[in-house]
Amino acid sequence: MNIYVSNLSFNTSDVELNELFAQFGTVNSAKVIMDRESGRSRGFGFVEMASDEEGKDAMLGLNNKEVEGRAMSVSVAKEREERTGGGGGSRGGGYGNNRSSGGGGGYSNNRNSGGGGGNRW
Repeated sequence: MNIYVSNLSFNTSDVELNELFAQFGTVNSAKVIMDRESGRSRGFGFVEMASDEEGKDAMLGLNNKEVEGRAMSVSVAKEREERTGGGGGSRGGGYGNNRSSGGGGGYSNNRNSGGGGGNRW
């Protein structure tokens, strides 16, 4: 069973998260999510318990439990949604003056505009 844990102390480590849940059964994995840029905890994580029964026991025992001054929230993790595409391409809008703009919206002096609000003049 995959479990989502939020409102964690920013000092909580993977090991500490594992230890909290191990009281209720076998923990297959415990991961505190870290910020890519700062390397600091984002205040939430995921725990995978060996069985649904152990996971439910852990959720009942740990939901709203105060750890390092914060009442953590424990619930069943939702399935991760597939992310589509990557990057955004050209951002449109505003008053463009770019002759090769692919953006949209707003007014543009661009005679070869890829879309958007047309010519204001």
